[in-house]
Amino acid sequence: MSKAYRDTFTGPHLLGISGLNRLEVESLLDAAEEFVGPKQLQGRKKNYLSGRTQVNLFFEPSTRTQSSFEVAGKRLGADVINMALKTSSIAKGETLIDTAVTLNAMHPDLLVVRHGASGAAALLSQKVDCAVVNAGDGTHEHPTQALLDALTLRHHLGDLAGKRIAICGDIAHSRVARSNVILLTLLGAEVRLCGPVTLVPSSAHEWGVCVFTDMNNALDGCDAVMMLRLQSERMDSALIPSRREYFRFYGLDRGKLAHAKPGALVMHPGPMNRGVEIDSDIADDPAISLITEQGEMGVAVRMAVLDKLAGGAS
Repeated sequence: MSKAYRDTFTGPHLLGISGLNRLEVESLLDAAEEFVGPKQLQGRKKNYLSGRTQVNLFFEPSTRTQSSFEVAGKRLGADVINMALKTSSIAKGETLIDTAVTLNAMHPDLLVVRHGASGAAALLSQKVDCAVVNAGDGTHEHPTQALLDALTLRHHLGDLAGKRIAICGDIAHSRVARSNVILLTLLGAEVRLCGPVTLVPSSAHEWGVCVFTDMNNALDGCDAVMMLRLQSERMDSALIPSRREYFRFYGLDRGKLAHAKPGALVMHPGPMNRGVEIDSDIADDPAISLITEQGEMGVAVRMAVLDKLAGGAS
């Protein structure tokens, strides 16, 4: 790892992109580069986190993020424990704070937490002695997703300063959108948000981005397009007429993508609702789709974060 990485990101937790400065973000991205591709196996051979214990505490269903953190920890040599919440005391009514006290008594080194309530990760960080990584809290933030998205884009676009990036879809319920807006603007990108009025927060105009309701206009001249999952489980009422109508106006197809720059890159944090948020023809096009690569970059980013927060010997 570079000296700049060790000196600029000091932890002790990663609760969000908000609060980090540009140098800290760039240092984390540089550190993640050390684990891209075959270098991930090199990290495993060095066992940076041998003897360290990582607890994954996911209160919400997750496949990609939880698996990515598990692979990241194991490749660094950590002992990884996935809490089975359905059979734990949490399912019996135990409070988040009591859970934190119980876990803290086991003296883990890392606690990776996903929770449906905004601020849950920050609350846990105040109750435990170990490093806490926010793997998504409510509609607040998802910092490692934003870092892996930026790392993926940087591999293809280089310096992101001045690049035009559109984030489209369910902005209102997306912690991914919030973390990406903070991170990408911090790196100097021009960020555009697009979605139906019902799915764009009224405060979005205050985020330092351009807000659109017409997708063709939003994608005009964009270098990359980031689609978001329609999070029906977080909606209190029907905020769209139908999925068919949603795709017609806000799903990414070749017609809408034609308004972006030729060869514009396409991303999606997953899981995808094909034919709702994105056409399979685009999602599976290796010439422009970075969706699979995002998974690879996710492991690299999480290895870098875990290594730093646990005080690995890098």
